[in-house]
Amino acid sequence: MALNITHQIGNHAATPISSDSTSGDSTAMAISAAVWKSPSEFDSADLSVACQAFATQAPAAKAGSGVPVYVLMPLDSVTMENKVNRKKATSAALTALKSAEVEGVMINVWWGLVEREGPREYNWSSYMELMEMAKKHELKVQAMMSFHRCGGNVGDSCTIPLPRWVGEEIDNDPDLAYTDQWGRRNYEYVSLGCDTLPVLKGRTPVQCYADFMNAFRDNFKHLLGETIVEIQVGMGPAGELRYPSYPEQSGTWRFPGIGAFQCYDEYMLSSLKAYAEAQGKHEWGSTGPTDAGEYNNWPEDTTFFRSGGWDSEYGQLFLTWYSQMLLDHGDRILTSANSIFDNTGVKISVKIAGIHWHYGTESHAPELTAGYYNTRFRDGYLPISEMLARHGAIFNLTCIEMRDHEQRQDAQCAPEKLVKQVALATQKAQIPLAGENALPLYDEYAYEQVIKASQLDVDGNSDDRKMCAFTYRRMNLQLFQPDNWKKFVAFVKKIKEGKGT
Repeated sequence: MALNITHQIGNHAATPISSDSTSGDSTAMAISAAVWKSPSEFDSADLSVACQAFATQAPAAKAGSGVPVYVLMPLDSVTMENKVNRKKATSAALTALKSAEVEGVMINVWWGLVEREGPREYNWSSYMELMEMAKKHELKVQAMMSFHRCGGNVGDSCTIPLPRWVGEEIDNDPDLAYTDQWGRRNYEYVSLGCDTLPVLKGRTPVQCYADFMNAFRDNFKHLLGETIVEIQVGMGPAGELRYPSYPEQSGTWRFPGIGAFQCYDEYMLSSLKAYAEAQGKHEWGSTGPTDAGEYNNWPEDTTFFRSGGWDSEYGQLFLTWYSQMLLDHGDRILTSANSIFDNTGVKISVKIAGIHWHYGTESHAPELTAGYYNTRFRDGYLPISEMLARHGAIFNLTCIEMRDHEQRQDAQCAPEKLVKQVALATQKAQIPLAGENALPLYDEYAYEQVIKASQLDVDGNSDDRKMCAFTYRRMNLQLFQPDNWKKFVAFVKKIKEGKGT
């Protein structure tokens, strides 16, 4: 007698499934057990049947004008040896996502893997394999140009350094790394202070990023616009347009600390000096604020943020320069990206960090140290939106799954208010807004918040405006646990159907 589908899955996964298991629970249990084993355990297992079973788990979403869902692939989808990790597991997972009516996946394309060995020595083979897998499963791809180091941030499960030759240049000139006032270097991303200087084997950092994107376009041109529909351009730590002001590595920073300004490498200080002199304030150009506290202070612990230094004439000069340097950085890279991907059919996006802690204070200190000049009296997200608008880029914001009352009120956290402010800024600038969860997301309550936020009903009259996409962070073992998977499938169905469902 032939085994039923549930038992077939159990045999493939080497996971016995009891005969009284429900169909939904048993298939999900099988896939969660099978998908994330080591590659050697897949040699004789054809797991596609496991994922096909998911196609019947939930009714198809009704045609609607909702928000498409993408799922962020594991950080180590490509290994340090430049091999696709867990090939059969990945294929099985992609089949599961397709059956759940997910629009596509986001893939980190790591600079530190592709151009690891030497300048312009690109190895795209594993990423080509991944992109072709997505195409085979009829999934679209958001390709993230990851010019940062992996490791040390929230959710980082592996370590992928910057290219070896970039690391050598930083060793030779440590000021290529972001630096705080105590001389601590941060190696997550090359300091934007040297954006236009030929410090990387004769090329500027921006030229390196442009050459990388050019090579990507040339190698994946047959997939652009059809399978690869979006290029998210990394611009800082964690791929976000910001300074590395709150590094978790080695316990330097802990939530909800205010972080620290990152402007003490010689290139940033040189720029500050020139800016201050241009403003007729020579005496303010030698250093950043010296009374802004340490990484884990709160605003009220510091003179700069407690006593109004941030809003003094000096504070305004410094914060204007610091934030403008970040905007100029984004502008430079987007100028290259737009030129490179013009007429390819792909959209360009940029990720902005959802820094919601101490949002209720006047100074918004953590946002200021990260480079977002946003205070109770100044909208810091409109300039960012306007910069993106000049390039037709999408504003991608994290933290949209969070509710104000769930966060630490003693730290005046306000993620919902932040999302509303950003929604209004992007509306004024007339650019699309996309969202991403900041922390692991499995419960229905958080899914409901994502759906609510995605509808952009910020002023009671949002009409047909909505987020252009939501990227779920990320594919892992927990997502495929039976209960989690059923909630995820239901969420995808509901958010795709749109308002009024």
